Amino acid sequence: MKKAVHFGAGNIGRGFIGLLLSKAGYHVTFVDVAAPLVDDINSLKKYNVQIFGRENKIQVDNVSAINSDINLDELLEAIVEADIVTTAIGPNILKFIAPNIAKGLTKRIEKNQTPLNIIACENMVGGSTILKNFVYENLADEIKPKIDKLIGFPDAAVDRIVPAQKNDEKLLVKVEEFSEWDVDSRGLVGERPKINGMTIVDNLSAYIERKLFTVNTGHASIAYLAYQKGIKDISTAMKDNEIVEAARKVWNETGTLLIEKYNFDPKVHWDYVKTAEKRFSNPYLSDEVTRVARGPKRKLSAKDRLVSPATQLIERGKSPQALAKVIAAALKFDFEGDPEAVEIQAYIKENGIEKAVTNFTGIEKDSELYKLILENI
Repeated sequence: MKKAVHFGAGNIGRGFIGLLLSKAGYHVTFVDVAAPLVDDINSLKKYNVQIFGRENKIQVDNVSAINSDINLDELLEAIVEADIVTTAIGPNILKFIAPNIAKGLTKRIEKNQTPLNIIACENMVGGSTILKNFVYENLADEIKPKIDKLIGFPDAAVDRIVPAQKNDEKLLVKVEEFSEWDVDSRGLVGERPKINGMTIVDNLSAYIERKLFTVNTGHASIAYLAYQKGIKDISTAMKDNEIVEAARKVWNETGTLLIEKYNFDPKVHWDYVKTAEKRFSNPYLSDEVTRVARGPKRKLSAKDRLVSPATQLIERGKSPQALAKVIAAALKFDFEGDPEAVEIQAYIKENGIEKAVTNFTGIEKDSELYKLILENI
């Protein structure tokens, strides 16, 4: 049986990547530092995944776990023997697992000369490349050329909503039906993994932007507009015709951009948009508006989900009216429990909204997009 090492035994790790790896015929060894979770996996040797709204459960077999805090030798040996290594631990944790991966790879090249792909399945751009850089910081210089030849770090884009949850059944994870796992073919080494649910693509940036400008842009747009109306959660917001119509206008703008830029099949893309709208309407997956809207400083930055598609549309001679409205709403997000929102509102109070637009979005004063945003404010 093929062997997979997966860092992160939490709900996303078990309910998404671990599930797909197991169903593809891998024995999945989860790596985590949460002792009770590790103990439960090793005791039960299986767990269930359930799609929200369905009665039946999917049983995941052939699993085990390693506590990396106390069983380092076992982890290093697992990396030596692995056919694939994946992560779902959160972007900020990658640097903490890198030293152990480096130790495992150093041991591996002495015993196992078969190629190995290490894929960071995180909600971030270039996660595997970032992990690779952390790993290389912990490798001896003389080993790096050997690692270059045998170890691949293909970047990936992932998408599946796994809400915070408490279940009576041990290890049960409830997830949405939709999932997407795109892996960059250019970073792969050796034989391509055959995993149902993983799509190997030649232009990952297209799929990253498709997800960012559809799922993330849509989610943020709904949240910022809902906050202005005092609506507390996303599924309730999706019952508000005005918000839904505004979100559809945003999707029309970003969809036009994506189809033109990447030559996506229009029917396939608009089906993807409809799926996103359906996901946000699902009451089982609903999230608090303030949580989805959190971090407005990051979400308003030049390369993120709101300003980037708007700027690209301007460059193509189009007027992003709907996106400008959402950017204005994001600048008005004044939730006191969000440090970034507090920072933006303090800046506006001291310097005025005109300077705030340029300061937080990078949009030049008196440009077309700048004027559209101010009109909406």
